[in-house]
Amino acid sequence: MKVTVKLETFEGPLDLLLHLIDRAEVDIYDIPIKDITDQYLEYLDAMQELELEVTSEFLVMAATLLSIKSKMLLPKPPVLDLDFDDYMMEDDYDPRAELVAKLIEYRKYKAIADHLRDKEVERSLIFTREPEDLTPYVPVVQENPVKGLDVNDLVNAFRKAMRRLQSRQAVASIRKDEISVKDRMFQLVDSLERSGGKLLFSRLIDRERSRDSIVVTFLAVLELMKVKKIVCFQHKLFDDIVIQAREDGRSDGFWADEISY
Repeated sequence: MKVTVKLETFEGPLDLLLHLIDRAEVDIYDIPIKDITDQYLEYLDAMQELELEVTSEFLVMAATLLSIKSKMLLPKPPVLDLDFDDYMMEDDYDPRAELVAKLIEYRKYKAIADHLRDKEVERSLIFTREPEDLTPYVPVVQENPVKGLDVNDLVNAFRKAMRRLQSRQAVASIRKDEISVKDRMFQLVDSLERSGGKLLFSRLIDRERSRDSIVVTFLAVLELMKVKKIVCFQHKLFDDIVIQAREDGRSDGFWADEISY
């Protein structure tokens, strides 16, 4: 019977053997080694005719099949001087057993690989993307500003507001004590006479408690320097300013007549 072998791509000799066994629909535990070997060799011949590369593992499997085939064709040797257990072991030995074990194990791993390949294809049809921040799309619910309040709380808040309004409408008269530059000039001259003709500017500032008084004192010192009643100097840079009465200065009041503020 002529067997037509359709060339396919196989991952190895075991893969080819499984293909031949499945196509022949035979029991893997009872392989017709003669038919399978013939089909296997025809496949190798077809590969060589098409000038396809035949790897060494295919040739090794061909030699293995031929070895198994020859062992099954040879008659069993007579059993001499063996006990009953050794005779049973020799009688039950099957040259195909090792090959069948390899084929069963290969079929198991191939089934697992096919299952994983199907899962890979199924997973490749699913497209994912990185998670994004969806906070801008969350609806903003305005919180009720009077949540948890009752009528009594509103009445108390209204009373407090009315009391604050009454306190704002109260009018108070504030009287401010002012001193003129001219009066401050006379006070400085008197202080110089009592202190021996010298004063520190910082001592004058320390006595003042308001900004207006400090400004008036500074203007008074400038006016006294202008009319040449005093002279100001420092012993060194950033040192305290010394106010000293001029020796040729007069104590009468004509120099202050022109000061009107």
